[in-house]
Amino acid sequence: MGGNARPLEGLTVVAVEQAVAAPYCSARLADAGARVIKIERPGGDFARGYDAVAAGQSSYFVWLNRGKESVALDIATPSGKARLAELIAGADVLLSNLKPGALERLGFGAEALAAAHPRLVQCAISGYGESGPMADRKAYDLLIQAESGLCSITGGPSEPSRVGVSVVDIATGAAAHAAILEALIARGITGKGARITLSMFDVIAEWLTVPLLNHEGGKTPKRVGLAHPSIAPYGVFETADGAPILISIQSDREWRALAEGFLGDAAMGTDPRFATNVARVAHRPETDAAVAAAFAARSVEEAEAALLAAGIALARVNDMEGLSRHPHLRRITVETPNGPVSFPAPPAQVEGAPRSYGPVPDVPTPED
Repeated sequence: MGGNARPLEGLTVVAVEQAVAAPYCSARLADAGARVIKIERPGGDFARGYDAVAAGQSSYFVWLNRGKESVALDIATPSGKARLAELIAGADVLLSNLKPGALERLGFGAEALAAAHPRLVQCAISGYGESGPMADRKAYDLLIQAESGLCSITGGPSEPSRVGVSVVDIATGAAAHAAILEALIARGITGKGARITLSMFDVIAEWLTVPLLNHEGGKTPKRVGLAHPSIAPYGVFETADGAPILISIQSDREWRALAEGFLGDAAMGTDPRFATNVARVAHRPETDAAVAAAFAARSVEEAEAALLAAGIALARVNDMEGLSRHPHLRRITVETPNGPVSFPAPPAQVEGAPRSYGPVPDVPTPED
């Protein structure tokens, strides 16, 4: 591999994919240099129609399909099956997020593919897995958020809420990416491919381990919005000019620093009513009132400066406008059929190996 080569150059991925979870995974493989051949249904991946905000195109599609080649195939037809078989024969990875059994019914069962292509890494994403009582159900991000219980611990006290991004899809795509890379490392050692299955339900259920164990330990989590059920002060307070700031006090030492450096009352730091977190939670109204008064006496700039000087962790409660102009936001720009689009950069940065990102494919013309 040359000094400027990306780590997955020379690798070919066939992605029979749609929507978000599998495209999230294959976009990362493409970023790393893999040749990703995206199989779209005639008319295109339905995610192309989700919205039209990215230069007249779908934000989801632009974000998750950079650097891929797109091929339109009706894989229910003999010619479509023959072309897919040809592409798989030249692939290192087959990624799919169709309904369980769909590829097998079309003649591309995992066992048969493994026998014909023993080095092939297969990764199949589904809603509820290959077996079990709900395996045949359709599954989309918000449905799994609800079914898993994630919505029950999200939002404020009055009602459950969805997480504000497609967190189940994204988590599943990230899990698939990691599993495929593990399988490729193993293949480099053993020469053998792998058959990987991932369910969206399993992925988010594993993420919910801590609230589940709290429930099973007799402490079912409650929805508390931007507050913390067992730490005080930990929440949002408003400055004199109406700016909401979230602060987090993680230790009694930090509380003493807050009392002296921000509340202007060092005695509160050692007062038995407030000196420990257990005491502060027991006296939460008085604790929060003292903190709120200190915020209300300062502008947002004054409050931030005083908190930082005291070593207190804080965050502004931003909206998307705040993120859009945030000084820490890194961006990439990709070419699309309608012109360049800028959006947040992938998080990993490898020293000495800057990344370039390929264009977003246009709607492919169906092959004969």
